Order: sequence, then structure tokens, then C-alpha cells
Amino acid sequence: MNDRESYRKPNERIDDLQRDGLYILQDPNRFCFGMDAVLLSGFAEVRKNERVLDLGTGTGILPILLAGKTQGREFVGLEIQEESADMASRSVLMNGLQDRVKIINGDAQNAHETFGASSFDVVVSNPPYMKNQHGLKNEEDAKQIARHEICGNLEDFIRETAKVLKPKGRCYFVHRPFRIVDLMELMRKYKIEPKKMQLVHPYVDHEPNMVLIEGVRGGNPWLKVEPPLIVYDKPNVYSEEALRIYGK
Repeated sequence: MNDRESYRKPNERIDDLQRDGLYILQDPNRFCFGMDAVLLSGFAEVRKNERVLDLGTGTGILPILLAGKTQGREFVGLEIQEESADMASRSVLMNGLQDRVKIINGDAQNAHETFGASSFDVVVSNPPYMKNQHGLKNEEDAKQIARHEICGNLEDFIRETAKVLKPKGRCYFVHRPFRIVDLMELMRKYKIEPKKMQLVHPYVDHEPNMVLIEGVRGGNPWLKVEPPLIVYDKPNVYSEEALRIYGK
């Protein structure tokens, strides 16, 4: 048994992130990270010595990737599901990142009570996409919580982001295009100014299926719309931009 195997529980698998020698634990019976988290890790800007919070970290994929990609000082993942938080913590240990990455079992709806006001330079989040009354529900509770607004809605995530961000701090979200209006209305409600947006298309001739957005707490009005990100040139062939983000 190699050293990584000692961190894995029976139902879990070890996935190679194919970047900087990083690996992650995942449980197929719970919620596995998707491309949205990887693309958000490429969209988010983290500067040297900054402190970063991931609201609803799940597997811990965002803190782990950002620790590998950037020179941020500290990365904190907040996760409400105890089993997911435990698995993410073991992934951190497996990668030897415990000096820079911490996983906290707690509720994103009360993040400011956990960490204090104005305590982070950057917040990232891949919040649940579906309103609780919309979309197909998964039988497994863990997957429902990850995908549906059961343990916190979009307003909860944005409100808490505004509270824990320092003045002029930055936040980065990935969501679905059908909720762009919700995103921007709520960001402005809580004094986060949308500053940059990028639509993600699976193929050049397909509608976008994701939106990446940056906001600044107390920023001035000015939105930059980036060129669209096309994920695939053809089936199973990533575009150059997607390969760059994946680190291949």
C-alpha cells in the first residue's frame, strides 16, 4: 500500500489532478467535483500572501487547486456536510498542504460568525445551482445538498461573502447562465460590484452552460465581459484554453 492509500476509506477513490503532483479523494456515492470547479480555479485571481475562503468546499477541490496554482498564504474550505469535510481534510493531508489549507466543518449561512467580518482577501464559491423547488432531485442526500439550495440559497452565499470580504476584496463565483440576473442583483444588494464575467460554452456552436463572475466589495461600476471560453474543440478533445486551465 502506498502512502496515499492510507488516507482513503473503502468507498473512496484517489484521483490524479494532473497538476503539481496533486491528488484528491472522492466518493462516487456522494458528490464528485466537476469541470465548473476547475474552470473557477483558473478564473479566480489569488495574489501573493492573500487569505482565501471557499464557501461550500465539498471535496476541497478549489482550495487544493488554488494552493497549487497560486502564492496565496492561506486557503480555508467551509463545508456543512461532516463526511465531506472529513474527506476533504484527508485530501489536504494526503497532499501535504496542511500548512496552507484548512477545512472547516460549518455552515456557509453563518460564515461571518465562524471567521469574523472582513477576514478574507478573496472568496470563491461553486454554490448549489438549483432552487430547492426546481430540477430533478437526487435520491442521495449528499448530492441533493450539493446541487440544490437546501442548506443555503444564493442570497445566503452572497450575503456571507460580503460580510467576510475585506473592503475592496474580490469574490469569484461559477453558476448557470439562467441565474445571471439573480447573481448580479444580489451582488449589488450586498455592495459587491460585478467587475468581470465570462460565459462558458461546451462547443463553439452550443449555448453557454456556465458563467464565471468576479465581484469587488465596494468596487466602482464597470463590468468587463471576457471572450467566451470554449471547452471542447470536438468530442473528447479539449480546447487550448481548457487545457491551459487544467494544467496539461
